[in-house]
Amino acid sequence: MGAKKLKILIAEDDNDVLALYKDYFATMGHMVIYSFLNADNLMANFEQSLPDICVIDYKFQSSRNGLNVAAEILKKHPAMPILFITGHEKLQKEIDAIPFLHDKKLSVLIKPVMLANIENTIVNLTRTENPKQ
Repeated sequence: MGAKKLKILIAEDDNDVLALYKDYFATMGHMVIYSFLNADNLMANFEQSLPDICVIDYKFQSSRNGLNVAAEILKKHPAMPILFITGHEKLQKEIDAIPFLHDKKLSVLIKPVMLANIENTIVNLTRTENPKQ
């Protein structure tokens, strides 16, 4: 049984990590449709080709952080799954403190993380919800 092939947006400020994620997702059969080294222009082309999931780091070299970016995405697309991959260990507590994010499809993986864990998490986050909605 093959897993669904996903369109992925990546926002990661480390160029080497970004390249690793892009190569890994391609190997897994997914398509990286957007990748960003900073969070500033992330929403510019977002509407033209919606990703199936966003993979976002927390810290960027701009004034914005991954949580700001996620909130901006979720205001326009509340059902968008978002995976944070970060070294910021307190991110889950920050998410828990924001009521707007409580019913969203979010997950946090703390670096260093095994690539297989990333794949399992994105597959779980993008699974079709039960039909009760």
